[in-house]
Amino acid sequence: MTFRAVIKKSGNWWIGWLVDLPGVNAQEKTREELIESLRIGAEDMLEAPVQLGNEEELIAIQV
Repeated sequence: MTFRAVIKKSGNWWIGWLVDLPGVNAQEKTREELIESLRIGAEDMLEAPVQLGNEEELIAIQV
């Protein structure tokens, strides 16, 4: 999978977030560490268990 990320240098830090997965953001000392942190954050978000209620159904939608 490929996700879009916004990254920028802010002072001594690199900060960034994933446009396609709200809530995945990171701050690191180097650009490479930031990209790796965003990748790990995306994996964690996608692997998180989903809690469903009695009347809810989990389905897959292809884009």
